[in-house]
Amino acid sequence: MLNKLLKYDLKWIYKVIVVFYILGIVFALLTRIFSGIDNSLMFTILGKITSGAMISMLISALINGLLRSWVRFVNNIYKDESYLTHTLPVKKSNIYLSKVLMALIVSFTSMVLAIICIFIAYYSKSNMEGLKTFLKLAADSYDTSVFSLILSVAVVLLLEITFIILIGYSAIIIGHRASQGKMAKSAILGIVLYMATSSFTLLIVFIIGLFNKGIMNIINTTEIVNVSAIKSVMYIGMIIYLLYNVLYFILGKIMFEKGVNVE
Repeated sequence: MLNKLLKYDLKWIYKVIVVFYILGIVFALLTRIFSGIDNSLMFTILGKITSGAMISMLISALINGLLRSWVRFVNNIYKDESYLTHTLPVKKSNIYLSKVLMALIVSFTSMVLAIICIFIAYYSKSNMEGLKTFLKLAADSYDTSVFSLILSVAVVLLLEITFIILIGYSAIIIGHRASQGKMAKSAILGIVLYMATSSFTLLIVFIIGLFNKGIMNIINTTEIVNVSAIKSVMYIGMIIYLLYNVLYFILGKIMFEKGVNVE
């Protein structure tokens, strides 16, 4: 039943997001065509315009994917569709899990599409060599391999996006327990939770820094700090946000299973 729920959730959200995907690919192709025409000021300008439009579509796809995931949650759980949702022969935990997976899948496909569009628009042997050189220099400066660097960045992005998604769902559930101004309270609560959790993270890093001079130097100095300290902060951040994601998932699941106030 989880597969069917996820299928309908994804079908609903991709009806709109796919438009951004198509436009992103179209503008990427146009950027490629215009940039390939040399000695033409007009086509150079057109290439810049289509490049900006492509980036705008890619950003819009990611942001709209998140926003529509929350809208889907509200419509499906609290609005007119809620009466059907809550009568389905399926566990509430599966309904909640479907919404989380939906948001993660849409965010992932949006990022994959961004990579594809950038590749279409800008691929060339010289650009690839430049990218490889940049990644090699970055990896060497952090005393790691290119693969480990890319993997670390990907993990950080995944954890941060998951964190934002789960905070949004938790804020919606708590906000809709109010009698009035549910959406406004959900939005405000989401911002407050994000800011509070991020501030708490900085506090944890600061406390750890009291016992680690290298980490403290990252906080209170503009001087060059050692690589091991930067890597330590990154790994600490990964662990902290992994714990946040687990806690927010459990919190949202528990609150959801306790029942919701259908409008």
